[in-house]
Amino acid sequence: MSDEKYDDLFQGEDEKPIDYKAILFEYLMYWPWFVACLLVCIAGAWCYLRYQAPVYNVNATVLIKQGDKNKPSGQNASLEAMQDLGMLSMASNFDNEVEIIQSRTLLKEVVNALNLNITYTEKRSFGYPMQLYKNTPVQVWMSPDEADKLTSSLQLQLECTPEGKVQVNTAFSHNGKEQTLSKHFDQLPGVLVTPVGTITLSSKDSTSIQEAHTIYATIISPTVAAANCKAHLSADPVSKVTTIVRLNYNDTNVDRGMDFLNTLVALYNRDANDDKNEVASRTAEFIDTRIQIINQELGSTENQLATYKQKAGLTDLSSDAQLALQGNAEYTQKQAENATQLRLVQFLKEYIDNPANQMEVIPANIGLTDNALATVIGQYNEMLTERKRLLRTSSESNPAVVNLDASIQATRKNVQTSVSSVLKGLEITRNDLEHQARKFEGKISNAPTQEKELLSITRQQEIKASLYLMLLQKREENAITLAATANNGRIVEEPLSGGPVSPNSRTFYLLALVLGIGIPVSIIYLSNLLRFKIESRADVEKITNVPVIGDIPVVETKGNPIVVRENRNDLMEEVFRSVRTNIQFMLQENQKVVLFTSTSSGEGKSFTAGNLACSFAFMGKKVVIVGLDIRKPGLNKVFHLSHKEKGITQYLVDPEHTDLLSLCQTSSESENLYILPGGIVPPNPTELVARQTLDQAIEILKKHFDYVLLDTAPIGMVTDTQLIARVADLSVYICRADYTHKSHYELINDLKKDHKLPNICTLINCINMNQRKNGYYYGYGKYGKYGKYGYGKKYGYGK
Repeated sequence: MSDEKYDDLFQGEDEKPIDYKAILFEYLMYWPWFVACLLVCIAGAWCYLRYQAPVYNVNATVLIKQGDKNKPSGQNASLEAMQDLGMLSMASNFDNEVEIIQSRTLLKEVVNALNLNITYTEKRSFGYPMQLYKNTPVQVWMSPDEADKLTSSLQLQLECTPEGKVQVNTAFSHNGKEQTLSKHFDQLPGVLVTPVGTITLSSKDSTSIQEAHTIYATIISPTVAAANCKAHLSADPVSKVTTIVRLNYNDTNVDRGMDFLNTLVALYNRDANDDKNEVASRTAEFIDTRIQIINQELGSTENQLATYKQKAGLTDLSSDAQLALQGNAEYTQKQAENATQLRLVQFLKEYIDNPANQMEVIPANIGLTDNALATVIGQYNEMLTERKRLLRTSSESNPAVVNLDASIQATRKNVQTSVSSVLKGLEITRNDLEHQARKFEGKISNAPTQEKELLSITRQQEIKASLYLMLLQKREENAITLAATANNGRIVEEPLSGGPVSPNSRTFYLLALVLGIGIPVSIIYLSNLLRFKIESRADVEKITNVPVIGDIPVVETKGNPIVVRENRNDLMEEVFRSVRTNIQFMLQENQKVVLFTSTSSGEGKSFTAGNLACSFAFMGKKVVIVGLDIRKPGLNKVFHLSHKEKGITQYLVDPEHTDLLSLCQTSSESENLYILPGGIVPPNPTELVARQTLDQAIEILKKHFDYVLLDTAPIGMVTDTQLIARVADLSVYICRADYTHKSHYELINDLKKDHKLPNICTLINCINMNQRKNGYYYGYGKYGKYGKYGYGKKYGYGK
């Protein structure tokens, strides 16, 4: 077959399809590794899960109550107006409540209420430590203030006996040093004093310790415990159109998780109610103070009236005086109402002007008739309440708080201005009423002086009595407001365990399965990447598209490189018969010359050429093998010839006086096999093989022999072979398993592409068939190598 036919045959095959079946078979050969690694990984996952405490999810839903958005009043109305104008950007009230319910401050209150900064465990012989919550026989307590000063956890080992005795061993860090402390208690309760704080030990009841226990108690700072709780707590809205939030809490103890959520909601409602009732509480204090003052003034006025009547002996008034008095009484009543409002406004002004009440809510609902003033006071109180709630989850530097402070200051000035305006209005009204009253007093100027004094005293009594009754009424209304405060949050779904969330056994076993398969695959893959030498036929097929005509296994030569014998059917005979058949198939009619070469020395060119020549001879063909590696002849060693034997170099030097056929020696292996050695090493080997004499010599051999085999020099080291290739019909490129570098072997692709070797094919030498990496077994047992053969660094002339 010509070079053109081979070029057409392999054109477009530079990119070979991936043989997934071969890859799978290659990995399956290492199935014991996969089985062992899978067993180890699964066993490791099982042990890990065995020593990991399961974490359960406890969830509940809470309704956060909101005000009527369709009727904004007070601060809400002003804030919404500012938001519409773009002057203020604030999160919705619902978002604020969600942040408050999971704030660290509130969580710390829950931790202190349930003593969650103290955990109890009891070790088991096999498995994760058992978590104790309400069933611990010995309870440990440390004040939250002292526990908050702990810089590291405080460990307590409690050895309990059925007699109620407890041995306490503790380890803690103090002043940067690790210290230990032990104490024995014959009975509980007991107190253990340590440098980091005082610890109180008590038993749940007198019969709680029924058998020997070793319990481990761990005390941490409530702040750290609150941070841990915050990490395990999540609060998410159920949907965008509702104000229901779902609380999820992960804990190793379900009962503890349920108590945590219930206590969290209870404390959240308590704080919210305290915020709501702050204005009412301030109002109640204000009313109580004023009632005490008015009560004293009213008592003194009534005593004065009784004394005056007794001294004056007053009985009935005259008709004229009575009419005048009726007209005067109307304005007197108005004066009383005016005086009442005036006193209330003066009290309110004194309270507002007091620097101590700068950031305190202003008493509201105290009986003011001016609705505008009451509305402004309500807006101011709502702003102060909102400010305090925002400070729970943020600082004073928060833009929302800063903007709100500005609004508060503006509203406070508005309140002060309104109070001053109302006070001035009341004073004007009072002057007008006094002017009208004086007109009626002129009409009764003739009435007894005693009657006038009596009316004055009675008027003061009525003013104080009406004010006293009004304050009593407002106090009752304020008390009703305090009692009617509703919780801000209502539990819709009670806390319920949602089952274990970690560790997920399926995930860990799946991870173990992935690792059990992935680790061997990775090792095998990396091992293949690190193999820089050709090891099998698969490596050759990955590098080149040149046809492979055979694989020659490792063989024990026993001193004789010729391993094929006539009339035998052993492994090597069959292997070389297969190679011989492939070469015959590739040679066209009248093609006889076969060239053998390789990348470097030591890859078995002479060994392969010699045994293949014998195989051709055993089939009755007349064969001559020519040693054209004239720099360092290798055929002499294969056929046990002396290096002083004459050879082809004598003919190339002097073809006119040399008989080429007389230089061909008959081999002892077969009468059909002739050997033409290289001869004496010439000083100019490259120039010698470049002469036309070589073409004449090959033509002579082709006339007298059926096959001419050329053993040439390594083409990757010298250029001799490229010059000799012009006389060859077929080129066999030899590579040696576990010897030839893959990068060096890639030279074959350049040779084929540039047509430097005619009709090129390749042959793999020295494959160890008993190794798994070759993918199969021949079944003939293990064959050893035939020994080292190569040029090394001394390739060339020598001395």
